[in-house]
Amino acid sequence: MQSPRTAGWALLITGIAGFMAALDNLVVTTALPAIREDLGGALGDLEWTVNAYTLTFAVLLMFGAALGDRFGRRRLFMIGVAIFTGASAAAALAPGIEALIAARAVQGAGAAIMMPLTLTLLTDAVPAERRGMAYGIKGAVDGLAVATGPLIGGTLTEHVSWQWIFWLNVPLGLALLPLARLRLRESHGTGARLDATGTLLVSGGLFGVVYGLISSHSDGWTSAKVLASLTAGAALLCGFVVHGARAKNPMLPMRLFRSRAFSAVNSASLLMFFGMFGSIFLLSQFLQNVVGYSPTEAGLRMLPWTAMPMVAAPLSGLLADRIGSRPVVAVGLGLQALGLALFAFVVDPDVSYAAQLPAMIVSGVGMGLFFAPAAKLVMSSVRPAEQGIASGANSALREVGGALGIAVLGSVFAAQGGYGSPTLFVDGLTPALWGGAAMVAVAALAALLIPARAGGTARPEPETARVPAGV
Repeated sequence: MQSPRTAGWALLITGIAGFMAALDNLVVTTALPAIREDLGGALGDLEWTVNAYTLTFAVLLMFGAALGDRFGRRRLFMIGVAIFTGASAAAALAPGIEALIAARAVQGAGAAIMMPLTLTLLTDAVPAERRGMAYGIKGAVDGLAVATGPLIGGTLTEHVSWQWIFWLNVPLGLALLPLARLRLRESHGTGARLDATGTLLVSGGLFGVVYGLISSHSDGWTSAKVLASLTAGAALLCGFVVHGARAKNPMLPMRLFRSRAFSAVNSASLLMFFGMFGSIFLLSQFLQNVVGYSPTEAGLRMLPWTAMPMVAAPLSGLLADRIGSRPVVAVGLGLQALGLALFAFVVDPDVSYAAQLPAMIVSGVGMGLFFAPAAKLVMSSVRPAEQGIASGANSALREVGGALGIAVLGSVFAAQGGYGSPTLFVDGLTPALWGGAAMVAVAALAALLIPARAGGTARPEPETARVPAGV
């Protein structure tokens, strides 16, 4: 039986795990100059200290979620935490840049196992009528990682050493393991066999697409490596779609996308991450390379944007419980599009911080309104036994959307401007921001396609139904 105490422990444990994974992806970017000075390596090597994590995380998300459904969500969550914690220690002890990249890849694998299961475990522990609030609190914790990531990374790198951005995860992970074992309830999806064909198709397809997107910056969109990677990845993903429609027990049944709510919220998530995180990638560089802030100073000045979800996310969960998830998601996306448009209007080499504040606040409120009700829509649009699959699919699509946004908006930036001077940087940044605003506006339109009554309690699963799940 679900109890407030059980729900509280689940919220604490899954919140800490999500904080670790989100924080670790952000703190590394501010430590790159110190890592290069200590370990050496070319620019491409430094890029891979970030991209190795993103790549394995995106590729293995659905695999981790489906393993949890098949072998036990609590068990696989603990395995993911253990892998992530061990890889964090290995990264801190890395003797060279190659060893650091390898440890980062293993970190991404651990995060891919534990992250989609946090939402499933939380959903299982919280009564349906309180899930909006629970998702909102978890969204606020994830927002805390976003808000403090640049600050923590900059502070540790400047005042201790870059290794401590990884050591920070070790005590947290060691504390989570016994808590998860004692306080989380074990749950499963179905007993379906592992879908080896689907696993290979989606893993290879996502690897090809994400690798091609990441490589486009250094090799160019027309290079043979990028074109071959994108083409092969797209072909494998098409094969995955066909397999999901025809196989008896696929890891991701394509019939889930017959649900208008599931299809619309996943489309909105991909487009939102495309526009918003592609823009953030460039704006963080603008604050440092053009305005002249240090990483810590830039992180402090972005707090009105990055910290706002901590305030708005819990409120969005409550609003979703009262008025439904669709209007909250649509308004949140509309505000994000407006915020990016405001940035595009005011961005200039000599822009004052006060002129940037409205755009930061509006964008931050929009982000905070999006995450909790979007999570509720994803989880309520499928049967309980399919929630692990749904969570993994949504997370994978968001990661791919973010990688696509960074690559495409980065290409817009490079085509129209560059790093040669502040003016040249702004010449490239402005059209990229307009592109990001347009993509988030399309995401808002996609959210309006969600059925008005979506976002309530997940449909009960008939006892006689056999729902395919597992990898």
